[in-house]
Amino acid sequence: MSRHASNFRLAVFTAVLMTLIGVHAASPAAAVQGFPVAPPAPGPAPKLTVPTPSTQTLANGLQVVSVRRAGLPLVTAQLLVRSGGEMDPPALAGLADLTASLLSKGAAGKTAPQIAAAAETLGGSLAAAAGWDESAVGITVTTPKLPQALNLLAEVVRQPEFSPAELKRAQTQAIDDLHLSLSQPTVLASLAASRGVFGGGAYGHSRSGTPASLARISRGDVVQLHRQLYRPDNAILVLAGDISPAQAQQLAQATFGDWQKPATALPAKPVGRSASLVPSILLIDQHGAGQAGVVAAHAAPPRHDADYYVGTVANAVLGGSYSARLNEEIRIKRGLSYGASSRLQSLGDAGMWLASAQTKNPSAPQVVDLLVGEFSRLGNSRVDDQELAARKATLIGSYGRSLETTAGLADQVGDLAVYGVRLDEIGKYIEQVQAVTPKQIEKYARKNLDAGASQVVVVGDAAQFGAAIRKAHPQAVLLPSTVLDLDSPSLQPATGGK
Repeated sequence: MSRHASNFRLAVFTAVLMTLIGVHAASPAAAVQGFPVAPPAPGPAPKLTVPTPSTQTLANGLQVVSVRRAGLPLVTAQLLVRSGGEMDPPALAGLADLTASLLSKGAAGKTAPQIAAAAETLGGSLAAAAGWDESAVGITVTTPKLPQALNLLAEVVRQPEFSPAELKRAQTQAIDDLHLSLSQPTVLASLAASRGVFGGGAYGHSRSGTPASLARISRGDVVQLHRQLYRPDNAILVLAGDISPAQAQQLAQATFGDWQKPATALPAKPVGRSASLVPSILLIDQHGAGQAGVVAAHAAPPRHDADYYVGTVANAVLGGSYSARLNEEIRIKRGLSYGASSRLQSLGDAGMWLASAQTKNPSAPQVVDLLVGEFSRLGNSRVDDQELAARKATLIGSYGRSLETTAGLADQVGDLAVYGVRLDEIGKYIEQVQAVTPKQIEKYARKNLDAGASQVVVVGDAAQFGAAIRKAHPQAVLLPSTVLDLDSPSLQPATGGK
């Protein structure tokens, strides 16, 4: 191509571009005058249309919940057990999670590779895990493959083998993962703060276990937990996607109808929260740590609390997104962390509000004050309308995205079912969020975020922040990480320690 041709094409491109953006050579100011100087205002909240889930109960007690989404031949099937990490025995933290992870590692005469291959043949993959208040196994397949997928789901839930070799492999992997995660200051601080909030209650321990507790788990422990909790009258089958309520009931009956309900009663759920034995401000010395993890936590209401949506919006204001207050104050304004956030965890009979940030060791005292201060500000001043609208928009957008897939739809429906919330709430989320007012948030925060009841944990090289924090907070207690006992409600060995 000649230089003349190149210049000609450049001239044509420039002329077209200038025309498209409305720029004229004789009036360069026109571009400035016509170009927007502010982003457009957010539009109205989207209309969310979700069919009301249908629910039936089989004779054996299995609850069947289905929600239809026609138009795409996909169905997600989840078998939920209404028990999770809260049912771990005191010395066996991580048992429920380990049990769930082993379900697909051998069942009904099939090995782990054979189960994985069977799922892949159906075009899906089995996923199993335990949370708080639930354990779940799920798979997503095309509609014609659903009967076979449910048969596979039934096998791993009802006939797991828990082979010693698979148990040993799972324990080794879980312990290795824990050693890695516990080396991260913010992870360790969050676990310690949970102990501070929930005490010796069922939600206080590490749901993933500890290296010591996982090593203590025997095959007999796994078999016993499965026998006690994996039963039809403690289970929910969720089917989301291209399926009608009648089809859901028929398939559930064909696959799980012969699952026998035991004659024995279900074990009672333990109390989720008890008195704390952890100092209100705890410094854990992780000598040589490159950074410090800072966490501030409060007890929160359970999932069935009448002000659940007020708390959800309040958390969005505090630290639920990049533009929320914590990240604004700690990262954007001061550059003290790569990110600061908060989460509201609403569980069966208790809850926790936890804010966290990772920072340089010397700046840990400043981050402590900022976290605690933002908790306090939420209850001492009104959120302005513009800030509240932005945070609500973030929540609503995130919720809408969570329902885009059948798996996300099943997760949301399953969560409502596990906590006994009306299933039609799935279509009322936007309405409930939009109804929250600044006055309600302030009242909620004053009620639930008493500054005297906060739990603060800082993990890092205490030589760089310990003296400053203890000067500002004389009640702070220093504990070397080498003597930390995550299995103890006090975080200290039975013999004591300082």
